[in-house]
Amino acid sequence: MTEKDRPWVMRTYAGHSSAVESNALFRRNLAKGQTGLSVAFDLPTQTGYDADHPLAKGEVGKVGVPVAHLGDVRALFDQIPLARMNTSMTINATAMWLLALYQVAAQEQGALPDELTGTTQNDIVKEYLSRGTYAFPPDASLRLTTDLIAYTVSNIPKWNPINICSYHLQEAGATPVQELAFALSTAIAVLDRVRDAGQVPPERFADVVQRVSFFVNAGVRFIEETCKMRAFVQLWDEVTRDRYGVTDAKARRLRYGVQVNSLGLTEAQPENNVQRIVLEMLGVTLSKNARARAVQLPAWNEALGLPRPWDQQWSLRMQQVLAYESDLLEYDDIFDGSHVIEAKVAELVEGAREEIDRIQGMGGAVVAVESGYLKQALVASHAERRQRIESGEQVVVGVNKFETTEPSPLTADLDTAIQTVDPAAEAAALKSLATWRAERDAQAVEDALASLRAAAKSTDNLMPATLKCVRAGATTGEWAGVLREMFGEYRAPTGVSGSVGVSGAGEEIAAVRAKVAATAEELGGRLRFLVGKPGLDGHSNGAEQVAVRARDVGFEVVYQGIRLTPEQIVAAAVAEDVHCVGLSILSGSHMELVPHVVDGLREAGLTDVPVVVGGIVPDADAKALRQAGVAAVYTPKDYDLTGMMASVVDVIRTANQL
Repeated sequence: MTEKDRPWVMRTYAGHSSAVESNALFRRNLAKGQTGLSVAFDLPTQTGYDADHPLAKGEVGKVGVPVAHLGDVRALFDQIPLARMNTSMTINATAMWLLALYQVAAQEQGALPDELTGTTQNDIVKEYLSRGTYAFPPDASLRLTTDLIAYTVSNIPKWNPINICSYHLQEAGATPVQELAFALSTAIAVLDRVRDAGQVPPERFADVVQRVSFFVNAGVRFIEETCKMRAFVQLWDEVTRDRYGVTDAKARRLRYGVQVNSLGLTEAQPENNVQRIVLEMLGVTLSKNARARAVQLPAWNEALGLPRPWDQQWSLRMQQVLAYESDLLEYDDIFDGSHVIEAKVAELVEGAREEIDRIQGMGGAVVAVESGYLKQALVASHAERRQRIESGEQVVVGVNKFETTEPSPLTADLDTAIQTVDPAAEAAALKSLATWRAERDAQAVEDALASLRAAAKSTDNLMPATLKCVRAGATTGEWAGVLREMFGEYRAPTGVSGSVGVSGAGEEIAAVRAKVAATAEELGGRLRFLVGKPGLDGHSNGAEQVAVRARDVGFEVVYQGIRLTPEQIVAAAVAEDVHCVGLSILSGSHMELVPHVVDGLREAGLTDVPVVVGGIVPDADAKALRQAGVAAVYTPKDYDLTGMMASVVDVIRTANQL
């Protein structure tokens, strides 16, 4: 028996309401044995808006902590010694800004830059494909990414400046082959850009490579996931050796953290999510040669709403039991020499190489984003997965099989089974922002923002000007606002306009198609369905699948992508003369945003256009939305999209008194 391995870094993805409340949560989690921090930021922070921006309404403090300025970061890490902490930040478009805030706050504590360890996610490519928190066009975004990498290699050498994420690709429907190929194609695009930018001397390029980390997903098919990770190790070693000439085997080692699959968590019988999470954790820990460096697990109730501290503790304890009670860490790799594993790894490697070659042939990952190829491939894969679940070919326990259940004590009182964000959080953030602006040196802020503007016009690294903005007291929205002004805005392809869709489930689709056609004839024209994503929630996978299925059953679909204000959605409903508006919100801001759309439609005179809502909506909120005039609310338990389309037709018929 070999010497026992050290456990991986154990994290909980956390942050909500305010910096002060999130700090208390961090300190409680660390006291329970968590060994690193994983910071969740709210959507305005992730997309570069201050709390008082119109798009931030209803989103402040919802899915993470709001960070507007240096004062917030001081409060967020109060009494947490950053020189000794490994901190992961799920931040992309504004990664440079958040790392600059973190560096200055750490220096105020007395930490030296070369003592800081942690990760900025900083993978913008997958934001255009799956998560939607991009702020700038791809080329400008890649500049920010590469500037940050070049800066950290020289100034914060133990920091991982990029965490290339296949996690969100799997959530958007990627197969294991797509997950491998799309993530590695992103890595190639970034490394090529860093190499060609000339900020890092060629002899230090291995330092860049060894600071690249990955953030992966592990689904419930844990044998396949184990093989996927072994394939990842092999492919990354090949790419870094053959394409970039890295001779040091240690520098070529795949370093990755993992959050296991949230896509597979169910609202129905949510207690089954516990065993799903444990099996998914095994996929990234069983194989010593492909073991995760850091693991964070979702909570059993994430398909219901925001987990409470106790739910997060349960997930942390799962890791601790595996690491400290089992004998997992006492052995060498248990899969070495397995013909089954070797064959599956070889199959995944071959498939991924073919897909990487296809993407490189198009001009690389960025071109494949801009053309819509990658997004369309993900939407198609996701549609196929949904079809397998709806047909029963892919079993989901408690959802499409074994649905008979005893009442669960865990969900007996749904209103207390999840955490709710204090509605006063947004008002407090607005007040704090106003106070900060009033008390800072306005001229120093203007000068710092002018320096940022000048740097953006040149080819200079943007990090020094960003640090100047931090120290002067600029805000997240001001920093991003200058860069939006310099680089422009961007709307990513939606992926729903291609030929993806279903061919199976023929009878059910035919029946709904007939219902759509008959209703259209009675109303004198084609039925038009507007799918809208109000607010800053960029998780568009569900909305895309609804749009695809609506088109398949005969609706004319209007879908303009993510990040729209309620006013823009109402304007589109008027301009397109639609028969129904479907709103998709997964960030928890439905109570603030949906009534605005309902009221706006009434004010525009569209009293016969019903509004339906889909997302993670607790029962109490669903009742309140129906009282506010919403015709129907669909949640993850409504997995049958064809049945949902039939329901939407009924809603339209009722609204038009047919």
